[in-house]
Amino acid sequence: MATNPIEGLMGEAMGKLKHMIDANTVIGEPITTADGATIIPVSKVAFGFGAGGSEFGAKPVNEKEEKAMFGGASFGGASVKPLSFLVIKDDCIRLIPVTESMSATEKIVDMIPELLNKFNKFLSERKARKSEISID
Repeated sequence: MATNPIEGLMGEAMGKLKHMIDANTVIGEPITTADGATIIPVSKVAFGFGAGGSEFGAKPVNEKEEKAMFGGASFGGASVKPLSFLVIKDDCIRLIPVTESMSATEKIVDMIPELLNKFNKFLSERKARKSEISID
């Protein structure tokens, strides 16, 4: 229970924002396509809130006196910006950004899973060829 009107206003603003934004807003619900790929949207969420108020009139000296008047307001806002899509198909995982303006570092980081998959495949094939040669 709020001990003063400002706490009540802030609690109400935070409660409304909580209903608008949850973990599924940042990492969206997975979508499965007809070809078996799973696509997961990833977003950036920012939100803020504020509250303020003031009492008007004389402060009551005891409980029998009339309470001072209170005026206040609360506000909140949120923004959701789509950043990328995580695409999972077979043994390959790719992060596809929404914007085309990727830095060189972002491109390299995006390529790492694909390069590791190719390197592992190369090692497996090499090991298989060695075992075929030693059997013969």
